[in-house]
Amino acid sequence: MSSGLKQRIATALLLAGVLVVVLFALPPAAAVAVVAVVVLAGAWEWAGFAGFLRNPARLGYTAAIAIAVLAAWRFTADAAGLAVFLRATALWWLLAFAWVVFAPTRGGRLAAAVAGFAVLVPAAVGLARLALVEPHGRMLFFFLIVLIAAADVGGYFGGRSLGRYKLAPRVSPGKTWEGFAAGMAGATLAAVFGAMVFDQPMTNWLAACVPVALLSVVGDLVESMFKRRAGLKDSGGLLPGHGGVLDRVDGLTSAGPVFLLALQLIGVAA
Repeated sequence: MSSGLKQRIATALLLAGVLVVVLFALPPAAAVAVVAVVVLAGAWEWAGFAGFLRNPARLGYTAAIAIAVLAAWRFTADAAGLAVFLRATALWWLLAFAWVVFAPTRGGRLAAAVAGFAVLVPAAVGLARLALVEPHGRMLFFFLIVLIAAADVGGYFGGRSLGRYKLAPRVSPGKTWEGFAAGMAGATLAAVFGAMVFDQPMTNWLAACVPVALLSVVGDLVESMFKRRAGLKDSGGLLPGHGGVLDRVDGLTSAGPVFLLALQLIGVAA
């Protein structure tokens, strides 16, 4: 096992331990606070994609994201507002997918800055409100992370062992169709297990979880697109073996709000 992989695994295990404590040993408000901290750290890193390299500019961009999150939180305080917000977010991710596929080199610094709001603000609201779903919100939050981790791990090892055909060479040259297929297989197995844990009809649960796993890949590719355009290998260096915060949560940014929407559509969340 390479030293880089060992470091990656060690960091992942540490983060997993922190996550378990936050979700299952602390009040729900702790999970909301952690989501806020992670999103603001992500905003600081995303500022680099938009060309805000000096600390005052990064701080201003991060503050603007924070204000937008607070406004969106108020807008989604009732069920109607949340429904509109989540559907608009799902539409954005469909457009983002088209952006990655058809025009990954289009758009400048302003587009990158605006995209940061479209990625991070819904992620903050969706993940925080998911954690507050009664009575199993934090368990559902944990399952979402397991679902995305299964897709990531399957994609990583499937791509390394079988990868041949590039998935999105203009955006993320390391990703392959074989890795993608292995990742989706891993996510599907995780979803089958989740249906049993949450005692949900298998068809409905898979219909909710598999598209979410697919969108987690889109979130990954969108971040890779902006990193590549900014000439960055990683979004930051905070997490040894993983790069920056965004490098670790890119799949969650797209999957979080859409998972909450999917849970509403199948009647698991109000």
